[in-house]
Amino acid sequence: MKKYILAIDAGTTSSRAIIFDQKGTTQAIAQHEFTQHFPQKGWVEHDASEIWETQHKAINEAIAKAGITPQQLHAIGITNQRETTVIWDRESGQPVGPAIVWQDRRTANLCETLTAAQKAPVFYAKTGLVLDAYFSGTKIKWILDNNPALKPLAKVGKLAFGTIDSWLVWKLTQGKHHVTDATNASRTLLFNIHTQQWDKELMDLLEVPAQLLPQVVDSSELIGHTDSELLGAEIPISGIAGDQQAALFGQLCLSPGSVKNTYGTGCFCIMNTGDTPVVSKNKMLTTIAYRLNGKVTYAIEGSVFVAGALIQWLRDQLQMIEKAPDIEELALTEKDSGGLTFIPALSGLGAPYWNPHATGALMGISRGNSKGHIARAALEAIALRSRDIILAMQKDAGTPFETLKVDGGASTNNLLMQLQADLLNTTVIRPQTTETTALGAAFLAGLATGYWASIDELKALWQEDRIFSPQENEQTEQVIKNWEARMAKI
Repeated sequence: MKKYILAIDAGTTSSRAIIFDQKGTTQAIAQHEFTQHFPQKGWVEHDASEIWETQHKAINEAIAKAGITPQQLHAIGITNQRETTVIWDRESGQPVGPAIVWQDRRTANLCETLTAAQKAPVFYAKTGLVLDAYFSGTKIKWILDNNPALKPLAKVGKLAFGTIDSWLVWKLTQGKHHVTDATNASRTLLFNIHTQQWDKELMDLLEVPAQLLPQVVDSSELIGHTDSELLGAEIPISGIAGDQQAALFGQLCLSPGSVKNTYGTGCFCIMNTGDTPVVSKNKMLTTIAYRLNGKVTYAIEGSVFVAGALIQWLRDQLQMIEKAPDIEELALTEKDSGGLTFIPALSGLGAPYWNPHATGALMGISRGNSKGHIARAALEAIALRSRDIILAMQKDAGTPFETLKVDGGASTNNLLMQLQADLLNTTVIRPQTTETTALGAAFLAGLATGYWASIDELKALWQEDRIFSPQENEQTEQVIKNWEARMAKI
């Protein structure tokens, strides 16, 4: 009986399920969007129950589309939007309130208070993270502080905290396993990336009880099995990684110095630094790339909060396009961006600025500007914000990147990829499988169960789709000059 790997790709805007065969070829994809809630300025929430329902639906649909039985699934790998915070009741399995999404800025003032109290260096030294509302720890504190009934329950172990991976494992195993992997743990502000333990000092600073926290497992490890009633079989769950680390693994950036950039809701560039946690001098994050057989591989990462989300905003709020991919055709109606600069700070600014209060702007507008100019400026903004973090990472690495591997939904946009190559003056390589986040989760799951024998076997599966070579021109130089001048005003 032929066997397959199911990758659960629990994203920021949709729940996806992808089935891969032994050659790493996609056999079926199912996807369901879920609701984005914006109850106040700077707040972003999800309904964790809706995430589970859409994910369960996507899994069943993918199995049906592939024309296979649940018994043919060799293993399940999970990759997830990181930092998004869920707290649920261990007995009922119900969330105690909305999930607070990684983009949410409600804890920015708490971060500033802790920074003023000289606590930021403590967090950075232990977690590799800047003290920012982006991460889970301050979100946990906010949830507990804003519902007085929850703290006593948390202290006696009646509640569970998890990022979306933990929530899905809990649901898939009917509450038998409360776990997260080292990559997701490393994004909480509570996990010491050097000792590989939840850190008591950090937990005390954020008033997070130990009883709330999941067990930390390897990124590739047999964790448990799905409940047979859910999917019709007991399927091993054997891989977990946060989405950006999964994409790094799926791109097979497994040697120090290798780098990838993912173009999704946000943009996330990660460089593998091997067994050394490199301390950034340029406001990048030090993080865990993956943990295999108890051995940690580290990375440095730059985060752009708004990338594909900018295109969604143009689609949903301004109704400039009907579907996100239409942005390329609209942008190609103009040969340049008409002097416009789009500052995509719709959820503050991430690395290297770390300004949670920054807001978006469209600068350089004149009566001659068109929708095509705005569309092109939006694509340039995504490439320029990626350029910001990549240049900072190159300073940390002490060497320019010869090539940049790319993936994620927006990497299929040829104009965006050409703009990225031009603005970076670096060759951009897109793989045949742009589903590298899901593929990374599949690889991690399959390695743990022997579906793939070794990393060397995985390396033979990666194939390039297209190379974008940089084309120097005066227009590119002007776009960069405008960007640098206008960003200085934010």
